[in-house]
Amino acid sequence: MEGEKNNLKIPDSIRNTPSAIAWRKFKKNPLAVTGLVIILLSIILAGLGYTICPDKSPSANTQHLELAARKPGFKVKMLKVRKNENIPASGFLHTMMFGKLSKYEELPILNYSISGPELTAQLFTDFPEKEKFYKTYNLCEILFPLSGEVSSNKGISNDSLRFRLITGEELSASVADLESRVNSQSVYERRYYLGTDRFGRDMLSRLILGARISLMVGFIAVLISLIIGISMGAVAGYYRGRTDKVIMWIINVIWSVPTLLLVIALTMVIGKGFWQVFVAVGVSMWVEVARIVRAQVLSLREKEFIDSAKVLGYSDFRILLKHIVPNILSPVIIISAANFASAILIEAGLSFLGIGVQPPMASWGGMVKDHYGFILAGKAYLAFIPGFAIMIMVLAFTILGNGLRDAFDIRKE
Repeated sequence: MEGEKNNLKIPDSIRNTPSAIAWRKFKKNPLAVTGLVIILLSIILAGLGYTICPDKSPSANTQHLELAARKPGFKVKMLKVRKNENIPASGFLHTMMFGKLSKYEELPILNYSISGPELTAQLFTDFPEKEKFYKTYNLCEILFPLSGEVSSNKGISNDSLRFRLITGEELSASVADLESRVNSQSVYERRYYLGTDRFGRDMLSRLILGARISLMVGFIAVLISLIIGISMGAVAGYYRGRTDKVIMWIINVIWSVPTLLLVIALTMVIGKGFWQVFVAVGVSMWVEVARIVRAQVLSLREKEFIDSAKVLGYSDFRILLKHIVPNILSPVIIISAANFASAILIEAGLSFLGIGVQPPMASWGGMVKDHYGFILAGKAYLAFIPGFAIMIMVLAFTILGNGLRDAFDIRKE
């Protein structure tokens, strides 16, 4: 049986299909495979989103101004203080997509001491020997959402505290137990792997969420451009005549306007914001798709199988959808990869100009805008980190597009 399995061969009819040939050629291109791996890893990281972000707050917008512009690898001790409000629990999917509100307020500290039922924390400063600031909390205040004051539970023990939760429930606990819980649960060391931005926000978290914005803009913008471009190009190439002239006039007018200028104009008309960027970028990119589709349809409509479909009485819509469009997907896929890279650059440019994704949402272009002034202040990495991410993502889609072009080119087989 084992020998028979080893002798099994894949039929030539399967091995020599256009898609199989293209895939074999693509795998032999190390640059294209590297680009594909980078894109897939970016999609996984962006998809996981908040679940892998150190800062899980919506838009990773937790700010600590005293920690502004810290270098990568910076570490600080944090004290978690329970908020006196009822924070609803978030499910896994909701957290992954939108983040979650924290039940605690985090306070950067240098050290702390506990004396009886109170904790005194020395707040973080850059010059602790000259400027010393302290804040005092009751242990119950750190651990529980309280309603009202904390009192000594004298009826039981002098080392016991009685307190009321915001739910109305009354509890009591010993000071020794509260101190142990504070030491184990409320104080921890926080590391900022990529440092912090000028507002003291975690750069790694915002970089991950910025990847989500870039990929979403690219995907939706390319989808919009494909829907409009394939429809307009197919109609123009198939019907020719006056229809072709009108559509080509529209294409040439839009083609003559610089892409970024057109996107800015559309943004001004439909407004600034998250979804407006998708529409503006997508509407500005369809002309390239339409020109390529039109050229492909003009050559295909004269083929014998199209004449056969007409003789059989098939409608024009069916001929376009079933017989023409499937045969022009190769160049469309190639141009889509290039448009994806262009969409990422356009979104970054819009955010840099302040008319793209609006704060506090994380955007790579917005991150560069916030920190380009630090290049001359000895902290150029604050602008270089998101700039490098933009460069890597655009390069990945560019070399992927080049790899797809070579893979689908039958002359290079």
